Amino acid sequence: MAGFGEPEVAAVDATGLTVGIVAARWHADLTDHMVDRAVAAAKASAVADVAVARVAGSVEIPVVAQALAKKYDVVVALGVVIRGATAHFDYVCKSVTEGLTRVALDAGKPVAHGVLTVNNLEQAQDRAGLPGSAEDKGWAATIAALDAALAIRAV
Repeated sequence: MAGFGEPEVAAVDATGLTVGIVAARWHADLTDHMVDRAVAAAKASAVADVAVARVAGSVEIPVVAQALAKKYDVVVALGVVIRGATAHFDYVCKSVTEGLTRVALDAGKPVAHGVLTVNNLEQAQDRAGLPGSAEDKGWAATIAALDAALAIRAV
């Protein structure tokens, strides 16, 4: 978190757009809240339909995001990956990021990367939109994806 330069993350007028959310079940106390915030952002932006799919872990997110991108205008991916003592963190983060980028480009639709990749639990809590958190990635990722969809429509 840089602490500066973040754009406004207010609701947008996304009337008629649809949103598919995929979230990992790992760290459910955080991801459940992030899903709630993502749904709230979609509703505040007047989307026509919101669907939520849950998967075991973050590695499974891209393939479900791909399926959602076939049906929804916007996809929001949410999860929490906390660095451990092995290289597994690096492989998971790279796999998720590359997978979500591929889905977005192949589908030609915005896929928001709201998977927190952090060094410790405190960093995750500070980004999950909890009371007192510095950031709200569930909300922000959804607004960013909706904003991108509107930009695509305007092109």
